Amino acid sequence: MSYPLQLSFPGLAFESSKTRTRKKAHHFQTLCCSSLQHPSLQEKPDNEVILLERYGNGTAKRYTLDDAVQLQGFLEKNGSENRSFEESRLSEAGLSWLPDILKDFILPAGFPGSVSDDYLQYMVLQFPTNITGWICHTLVTSSLLKAVGAGSFTGTDAAASAAAIRWVSKDGIGALGRLFIGGRFGDLFDDDPKQWRMYADFIGSAGSIFDLTTQVYPAYFLPLASLGNLTKAVARGLKDPSFRVIQNHFAVSGNLGEVAAKEEVWEVGAQLLGLALGILILDTPDLVKSFPLLTSTWMSMRLLHLWLRYQSLSVLRFDTINLKRARILIKSHILQSRVLGCVDCNQDENILSWETFTRPRIIFGVPLEEMIGGERSVAKIKMLLKLYAKEKHFLVVNQQKTDFEVLVSFKFHAGRSYKYVCFAQRVADLLVT
Repeated sequence: MSYPLQLSFPGLAFESSKTRTRKKAHHFQTLCCSSLQHPSLQEKPDNEVILLERYGNGTAKRYTLDDAVQLQGFLEKNGSENRSFEESRLSEAGLSWLPDILKDFILPAGFPGSVSDDYLQYMVLQFPTNITGWICHTLVTSSLLKAVGAGSFTGTDAAASAAAIRWVSKDGIGALGRLFIGGRFGDLFDDDPKQWRMYADFIGSAGSIFDLTTQVYPAYFLPLASLGNLTKAVARGLKDPSFRVIQNHFAVSGNLGEVAAKEEVWEVGAQLLGLALGILILDTPDLVKSFPLLTSTWMSMRLLHLWLRYQSLSVLRFDTINLKRARILIKSHILQSRVLGCVDCNQDENILSWETFTRPRIIFGVPLEEMIGGERSVAKIKMLLKLYAKEKHFLVVNQQKTDFEVLVSFKFHAGRSYKYVCFAQRVADLLVT
């Protein structure tokens, strides 16, 4: 999800795309303001309100200036006007009764303001539509299994129904993987679709191994097939949203529907050809009789598949800048004193690298206490806000870490491309100096 951090200071507002927290991140806002401009904050006339952090769970943290010119923090509950506004919007949508953890799981970050007005109505109607569709799928599966021989030895329909139940149960357990990925990791795909599309194939390959072993252990068909389906469902949960981002990248003329339709043509053509070749391979007598030969054939084809997938993702040329490409720009700026173009930057991007292990480390949406390193200096806070008054971002280097670590927030209306460009330029300047 995207967790905005807003900082406002007489005429300023900053936003970040993530929240730095070691627990599950919550939507929160940080407002910097003076008590004169916000009369509702004048509950303590002896103290000047310097900054107010508002959290998505309804709590707020007020930073005030005491008589000793020290910054004090006070945690408040249900003190957010923005939270009240969001709750009123949710109330209008009939969702105010939902627990916050469930809202975060099933709705996009920033709902309802982050989506179109017809989003919720469509999803509410789509849900029972999908239920009825899967009921039909369950009933049809029983007929299919009966047609191919399930229950033919007993002469009853009970065996076919039992086989259908086992088959559908396998699908149901696998669907839990997609549910978990979509609800918990929906914010991963926009910035790095190439990486997650590649990871999806790795995970899907692992799931196929469980399917292969069902031939060796038929008595454990249900647990093995369920594990395989669960793993492949996780892979699909990563694959589908990642590829939708890639499709959106292709649709430079706003023709996303046509791009998706033509992609189906390519995919179905490849599917038909692949099925035909697969049938020819299975028609080989020695292959059917030898499980090791079948496994080695599958392994060879799977490795070729993964290599081709990597090559196809490597040719993508995104004109936006994510954290990986921002680091590449920094490195080029420092070592070669030049800014790479779109093609060169994408070519240098490591699709498989994990964000946690890349350097320098960048963290967005950091609370005030972490930004200032535990210091209570009001002068430092005001100095930082004044320094970035004319910029679209707010950046602090964490000097308490041995590794180079950058804490960044952006102004409320800063675009995605600007965010990473300004980050690259600013961090490069810091490294040079």
